[in-house]
Amino acid sequence: MNNEQKMLLTKERERLADFKDRGLKLDMSRGKPCKEQLDLSMGLMDVLTSKSNLNVNNMDYRNYGILAGVPEIKAIFCELIDVTDDEIIVAGNSSLNLMYDTLQRGMQFGVAGGVPFHKQEKIKWLCPVPGYDRHFGVTEVMGVEMLNVPMTSEGPDIAVIQELIKDPAVKGMWCVPKYSNPQGLVYSEKVVKALAALKPAAPDFRIYWDNAYMVHAVTEEGDTLTDILAEAKKAGNPDIVYMFGSTSKITFAGSGIAFVASSKKNIDDIKSKMTYQTIGPDKLSQYAHALFFKDAEGVYELMKKHQKILTPKFATVMNILAEELTGIANWQEPRGGYFVSVDLPKGTAKRTVELAKDAGVIFTPAGATFPYKKDPNDSNLRIAPSLPPIAELETAMRVFCCAAKIAYLETL
Repeated sequence: MNNEQKMLLTKERERLADFKDRGLKLDMSRGKPCKEQLDLSMGLMDVLTSKSNLNVNNMDYRNYGILAGVPEIKAIFCELIDVTDDEIIVAGNSSLNLMYDTLQRGMQFGVAGGVPFHKQEKIKWLCPVPGYDRHFGVTEVMGVEMLNVPMTSEGPDIAVIQELIKDPAVKGMWCVPKYSNPQGLVYSEKVVKALAALKPAAPDFRIYWDNAYMVHAVTEEGDTLTDILAEAKKAGNPDIVYMFGSTSKITFAGSGIAFVASSKKNIDDIKSKMTYQTIGPDKLSQYAHALFFKDAEGVYELMKKHQKILTPKFATVMNILAEELTGIANWQEPRGGYFVSVDLPKGTAKRTVELAKDAGVIFTPAGATFPYKKDPNDSNLRIAPSLPPIAELETAMRVFCCAAKIAYLETL
């Protein structure tokens, strides 16, 4: 370490001490919508009243039944993702719950008539990294061996995937294809078509296509994602994909609705097991969402309002990173989604999070974006700009950059 670096380390340590003296209590660990975003959907509370007619199409939405979801909300999702009524199930508020249940059905009953996973030898799963920690948690808790697949600027590395799926023990793959978590990347047409055309050794291999951010642009232009369900049909692979999504970051994060879409064969297989699991979803919530949105265009209009709230927050993160960490760290500028992925110098991510926590700012733990929470380089961290007001976000980012510089300089 030269004298200039020693002086900078001293300066940043003094700066961190000043932050500690402020008694900060800021949490940047999860990608939650802020109050202003949740307020955008308060109209959901008004569309149904005690005077509402809930006997629709000769079906009483207060009663049991309608396993695959009410027609009105199914029609909106069908338009959004271009599927037919018999290729989608609309359920409760959590797409993660649908993903968990789908894998659990594979474990217990097998996939579309296949041998149950629990009766097979060790099964494996492909995990693009960095990726979504809750995905990895699902496969880990079920004892599935997870295999890292590096992300490129176009999506997961297809060459690596094509090699790994030669192993019949590889049964699935996680994907967040649009505004990926955490990098905010959109899978290219080339990558989507290659995934749709995969020829895995395992006939019960499925891609879990978590389209969580399908309408979540933070730029005016937005981005178009190639339709993998359509491409899979063209490739003679109609059953290879389960697509998931929800309104969790469209309306209310804890009180929305979610869906799974796939081939009719896969959907029929899911419904054949769901019929023993539930007598039907919360149809009043589904109907309320349909009345609130009116149509697919209503979803897009609502998301433009979200965009106006989120865009300045992402700009704040980008500006501060550029000002403070240029030449030290690398990051992508997301065009949508909820996160910013930052790659710090090797071996400094854990220390950065530790220093920031000491100053009163909590970030997602280092390693969370990798299976088993093991980042081989200890470098990737995920930033979630959505929840705090901009003033708090600015402070949190200054603490982050200060901590990152100290962690880096200490390695010298």
